[in-house]
Amino acid sequence: MRLFWPALLLLATSCGLAEEGTQPVVTGRFGSRPVITIPKGKPGRTPRITVLSTGSGRRTVPGDVVLADVDIRRWADNRPFVSTYDGDRPTTVVFDGRKVPETWRRSLIGHPAGSRVMLISPAGQALGPDMPSAGLDPDDTLVLVFDIIGGYPPDARLVGRTLPVVPADLAPADPPRVLIDGSGGEVAAGSKVVVQYVAASWPSRRVVDSSYRRGGPSAFTLEPGAVPASWVGALAGRRVGTRIAVPSPGERPRLYVIDILDSVAHA
Repeated sequence: MRLFWPALLLLATSCGLAEEGTQPVVTGRFGSRPVITIPKGKPGRTPRITVLSTGSGRRTVPGDVVLADVDIRRWADNRPFVSTYDGDRPTTVVFDGRKVPETWRRSLIGHPAGSRVMLISPAGQALGPDMPSAGLDPDDTLVLVFDIIGGYPPDARLVGRTLPVVPADLAPADPPRVLIDGSGGEVAAGSKVVVQYVAASWPSRRVVDSSYRRGGPSAFTLEPGAVPASWVGALAGRRVGTRIAVPSPGERPRLYVIDILDSVAHA
């Protein structure tokens, strides 16, 4: 696997160091939108990465699909720029050779799940994949706070199990059907749930979406509007490690088979 990075982090002894006393103060619990207080001094031009808190989960490794919430704001006037806490889905970073900056690799790889990491960097080196750049100058300093939900292999699946297949007798009007019982933690409504899934149309039963084909696991907030309505009742109360078939009736009926890989309670 080859990775391409547009820039490398500079050593702390390089020019452009921050002024003394220019470390932002970050408060709030992991999983909640951080409260960031930015000092008055100049930030410098050298990217800086600080581990604010260390989680107790699996350490992310090169090649993982990393799922994380991120809050990004401009240093100038502490103005918000982008935050996944405002939406329903954390960012998904696939280290598969696409253009991912070195600052993000250093911020997200090698840290245990549950860690909170802060990156201070010029925008030209700080914007990750699929992040907007409108209204930013490459020299604008950004403050990014990541909550690392976890890192997962792109082909992550239930241990010892084959890829999911939609049951041949499943129909849109059927109730959810547990195919494999999990033994992990219980999934709560409103939590972030990490899944792999396949979706088939009805009545053709043709696979129209698959996380396996799109690069790996995804994380969703388990609440109405963030996921198909049928998912909320079907997944809430299940345990990590469960494989469940979830019919989704409506104008465009879908048949889902979902592997629950992980769950993070809402802060």
